[in-house]
Amino acid sequence: MMTGRIFLSLDFRSVGMELADFRLSGYGTVSCAPSPVNRMMAAFATDFRPAKDVNLGVGYVNERTIPHELMVEAMQAVLAKPEKYKVPFNYGGSQGSQNLIESLKRFHIEHRLGGLTQEIVDRNEVIIGPNGATSLLEGIAHIFAPGIVVTSDPMYYIYCNYLERQGFEVLTVPEDDNGIQTDLLRAKLDGLGARKDEIAFFYIITINNPTSTILSNERRAELVQIVTDLSHELGRKIPLFFDKAYEHLVHDHAVPPLTSGLLYDSTGLVYEFGTLSKILAPALRIGYMMGPPGRFMSAMIQKTSDVGFSAPLINQEIASYLLDHHMQQQIEAVQAGYRRKAHAVRSWLNEQLGDLVEHCSGGRASFYYYLTMKHFQTTETSDFFAYLARTTGDVRMDGPAADKKPRVIYVPGEHCVHPRGDLVAVGKRQLRLSYGFEELDRIEGAIQLMREAAEYARGRV
Repeated sequence: MMTGRIFLSLDFRSVGMELADFRLSGYGTVSCAPSPVNRMMAAFATDFRPAKDVNLGVGYVNERTIPHELMVEAMQAVLAKPEKYKVPFNYGGSQGSQNLIESLKRFHIEHRLGGLTQEIVDRNEVIIGPNGATSLLEGIAHIFAPGIVVTSDPMYYIYCNYLERQGFEVLTVPEDDNGIQTDLLRAKLDGLGARKDEIAFFYIITINNPTSTILSNERRAELVQIVTDLSHELGRKIPLFFDKAYEHLVHDHAVPPLTSGLLYDSTGLVYEFGTLSKILAPALRIGYMMGPPGRFMSAMIQKTSDVGFSAPLINQEIASYLLDHHMQQQIEAVQAGYRRKAHAVRSWLNEQLGDLVEHCSGGRASFYYYLTMKHFQTTETSDFFAYLARTTGDVRMDGPAADKKPRVIYVPGEHCVHPRGDLVAVGKRQLRLSYGFEELDRIEGAIQLMREAAEYARGRV
């Protein structure tokens, strides 16, 4: 007598049954489709020709600003002092290198950055992100419950797109030459009515991306007061995050010293982000946050631990050494370089596009100009964009398929304004131009091509 089990194997494909796809989260589902800027830049990058095409859309720093020799010096100095820079090639802690944290505090105090004093710095905490300042912004979206995030318009499109994929609602307030308009902000807050209680946090870039508008000291103080009043009205603390990514790149000598939002905070609501990417090297991945200690900061440190600790320890120690020995000279050199580029680019913009530009912001800090054109659109479906992307369909404009004429990429303003905000119409005539990465001769040629594209677009209109 035979005993045992009989296994039947069915080929479900033969009976027409297909497996359902993976069960994704809401964030995973909406992230399957790339964001507009991600899609546009990826499409351009697939056949980008560095010697021929010009990328004025990418927000990379200029290679000449990265201090290669100082990096080598810093690496050697770190390895030569194991008593100070302990196990630099090993794992670091979740809060960050104590050497780097102390260097950051010392640098802020010695140079009175933002007007910060020893007392203010001492009562606040500093943490280092796992992968630049962006990783800290990402952490906030995990730690706070989804709700309304208040920011300026035009907005930092990369982070705001991410927030909405995470389930937050972004409420944008138009800016003027001094930053987010606080009178409009108050009106929008009043317009929320009972929905004010859904506000999660405020997020303000002090040198705005994309416009490079500098948030004035008066607006900083007023924002802190507005958020303080709102917190008392709602009976709970609402954080105000100032993103100071570009404050070291204020290269116009006429700009008065900018103050830290921490100076105006008496309730423990203000947190500030900083980065060394723009003045040292993006590849170091050094982003940090300064603010009051408490449950939120503890949660941020735990979030950093969850993703594998703070930035690579060797990078943090190198940054600490450079802060202690070379940072002020490095900042001055970087500012001088971008000041020269800003002046040159502005002269070419005036020469080539002056009569076509309704408004231009930027050129005083960071490395962006933000243009509003008078008579034509700049969207991805516009004639202006098609001419520069060489997708008009006319071989006279595009060149042969196998060898397209030089192309120019920029960030269309339609991606920089909120799709349900107040600036949708004007955003279709706007664009962000970066003068950071490309060298001046290539930027000059690109602006000349923009003039051709503008004439083409106007002729088509």
